[in-house]
Formats: sequence, structure tokens, C-alpha cells
Amino acid sequence: MGNKVNTPSKLKIRTGDLVKVIAGDSKGQQGKVLSVQIDKNRAIVEGVNLVSKHTKPNAANPNGGIIKKEAALHISNLMLVDPKSGKATRVGRKLNADGKLVRVAKISGEEIK
Repeated sequence: MGNKVNTPSKLKIRTGDLVKVIAGDSKGQQGKVLSVQIDKNRAIVEGVNLVSKHTKPNAANPNGGIIKKEAALHISNLMLVDPKSGKATRVGRKLNADGKLVRVAKISGEEIK
């Protein structure tokens, strides 16, 4: 038996996208994607899924203490927000006039920048 390497699939969510959380503790919240971890299929969303991190005193934070920080969410729990209607939408891919493959919102057909 040969080693089967998991090749990461193409993700529909990118850094800078406005997304809505559709499952989990943060369900219903919206935010901007700060980073995407392609290998883990996870994303960090601004102001969503906050966890308390206990930090020791260091140069950046001389007092230490408890800091609220965003934790990664699984991509399957996120849905892109349609730029036109403001609702959560699925993402499709289409060739535009220039022959370039672009992401489009399934609800409105609007191109996602």
C-alpha cells in the first residue's frame, strides 16, 4: 500500500471575504476573514469565536493576564455573504468576459471580488 497524500482542495473562502457563521457557538455572527489555514481547512474570522488566552508577562504585554483572541473555525461552518443582498450564499465559479475563472454568488449571480 502506497502513502496517500491529502492534497488540499480549492477553498471557496479567501482572506478578506465577509462571511457568516452558520453552525457552532458563534452561529449567526458575521465578520471578515483574517486568515485561512488551507492545510487544516480552517479560517480565522474577525471578532468571532473568541477564546480567553492566559499570557505570561512579556515585552509586548508587561502585565500579562487574560487576552481575548480569535480562534480558527472550520470552513464548513462558514458561508460567504452575498455582496448584493447581504444574505449567506453558496459560491460558484464562472468564466468572466476576459476568460478568467471568477467566484460568483449563487443567489444573485454577482461576481465576488
